[in-house]
Amino acid sequence: MTFKLTDIFKKEIERADVSTRIDGYQSQFKTVDGRKSDYSNLEITYYDLVTDFYEYGWGRSFHFAPRAAKESFPASLARHEHHMALRLGLGPGMNVLDLGCGIGGPQIEIARFSGAKIVGVNNNEMQLKRAKQYSKEAGLSHLTDWINCDFMQVDAPDQSFDAIYSIEASCCAPSKTGIYGETFRLLKPGGCLGVYEYCMTDVFDPNRPDHLKLKADMEFAGALPEISKQSVISSALEEVGFEAIKTQDLAADAPPGIPWYEPLAGSGLSLASLRSSSAGRQITHGSLWLLEKLRIVPAGTTQVSSVLNLAAMSFEKAGRLGIFTPMQFFHARKPSQ
Repeated sequence: MTFKLTDIFKKEIERADVSTRIDGYQSQFKTVDGRKSDYSNLEITYYDLVTDFYEYGWGRSFHFAPRAAKESFPASLARHEHHMALRLGLGPGMNVLDLGCGIGGPQIEIARFSGAKIVGVNNNEMQLKRAKQYSKEAGLSHLTDWINCDFMQVDAPDQSFDAIYSIEASCCAPSKTGIYGETFRLLKPGGCLGVYEYCMTDVFDPNRPDHLKLKADMEFAGALPEISKQSVISSALEEVGFEAIKTQDLAADAPPGIPWYEPLAGSGLSLASLRSSSAGRQITHGSLWLLEKLRIVPAGTTQVSSVLNLAAMSFEKAGRLGIFTPMQFFHARKPSQ
């Protein structure tokens, strides 16, 4: 079913709450302490506000992917998900955790591709409701399950999972040792963790104001407590007990084709992916402004649109400059006992 622009905020969130909640988000995010101390509610608020926009403009898999020259946008996202499943060796009979599953796009695709049972973790009730609906529609309810909880404190016993993955979700954690320590607890001995992390690259220069501004804009507009460098993630994984198998920037090592950030700019895209492009976002924002004036969408809708436009512009520019990657791949193993 196609998600229409007029469907935004028509489902779970109360219309009267939109303006109040986007104002609250912007106020809470002003300080690092503010966005880390109450990160759980911050993330719930953010994804309550932006999920409709993501689904309208991007699809059900809320992540980036490198793309081959003649490959479709949906196919590139699925291939990126399949890559994770293959690297972790997922297959039938395995019990696997999807840390930060969103509305279930990657979870459903990986369950279908691998035959493993995929358990999604999310603290956003609205997103989980959609994930369950989409899994049922896909005929994959037997291979999917969910835990509604904070991914820093997963409601599951020690050593519950054969493998764990996170696709552009662990970047929302307030502590890297905290999130990876929790995955270490949940993995069976010998089990593997795979993560696509947001990282600032070695090209990033903290002494350059333009680099710092882009980093700050990405953090604010993406509800990210702090974007770390690759070395910080590697150190956190080692500190909690993981053995490193592979660390790789999949963006830098991608074969020639369409870079992950290009859909945000729009060059070389088909009409089918217009919505995610710069021109498409301008059309969407203008349309929402009119719909808000006509009271078809609630007050505050264009404020949310402005935040997401800032996200798109800053991510695209940071990607083009090479100072940021959304797909630093970390593959690690919990030692066997």
